[in-house]
Amino acid sequence: MNTHRITESAESRPARLAVGVVGAGRVGPALAAALRLAGHRPVAVSGVSEASRRRAEALLPGVPLVEPAEVMARADLVLLTVPDDVLPGLVAGLAETGAVRPGQLLVHTSGRYGTAVLDPALRAGALPLALHPAMTFTGTSVDVQRLAGCPFGVTAPEELRLAAEALVVEMGGEPEWIAEQARPLYHAALAIGSNHLVTLVAQARELLTAAGVANPGRMLGPLLGASLDNALRSGDQALTGPVARGDAGTVAAHVAELRKAAPQAVNSYLAMARATADRALANGMLKAEQAEALLGVLADGGNA
Repeated sequence: MNTHRITESAESRPARLAVGVVGAGRVGPALAAALRLAGHRPVAVSGVSEASRRRAEALLPGVPLVEPAEVMARADLVLLTVPDDVLPGLVAGLAETGAVRPGQLLVHTSGRYGTAVLDPALRAGALPLALHPAMTFTGTSVDVQRLAGCPFGVTAPEELRLAAEALVVEMGGEPEWIAEQARPLYHAALAIGSNHLVTLVAQARELLTAAGVANPGRMLGPLLGASLDNALRSGDQALTGPVARGDAGTVAAHVAELRKAAPQAVNSYLAMARATADRALANGMLKAEQAEALLGVLADGGNA
């Protein structure tokens, strides 16, 4: 890497940047809108689907919708906000076709990848940054507000750390530095905490509906809010419920009822109960003598 060239280019870059977005999914237009609030100038956006085009028009009014190559030609800072599996091919294609300009800031928002995925563009003279907002996005203006205080998983060459930090702060976020080799583990942790949480909450809502609860969201809200707060504050010490107490009979009753009323939820209940039991045993909340019957229920899937 030509560190002198990169440092010199970054230092000579104007304070306000022309911003382009390749991939108008839920993330890119929101980040560009946040950069616009910080004084930068969105100049072009690309999107394939009708939904992405509507999203771009709503969040970036007046910004022209063009092809990716034209976005690259117009922008000093390009946000590559495409699905993880698409990113390597996109970067390679942009580099091979000569769309990448020397000194151009190229930012991807994938949690999985660091800056190595941008190597083809780096060889063409781009300045690589990986800025991943640890936030779920709706594709609406509320996302811009949610960026206030949002942590960003940041990976950048040493000589671009100040530029990366400045961009994150301007979007309202807080940088958290992630080593290149740690990106997959970092992203897996966020997926477990966020994506799987949505699945668990959706299952709980469905089961409450089946049990006759008229407003499952209202019932779950205070409980889940308190559980999340306790878990973030206290970790495993926040565990409660029949598994943590070793109530094998209650767990067996749960599984039996789920098999009748919601068989699709049995496997996830058992998997999470086993994981919960392991953690409760490891931290001493669940004693070995209490755990024996419980683990027996979980081992045979509640059929005993």
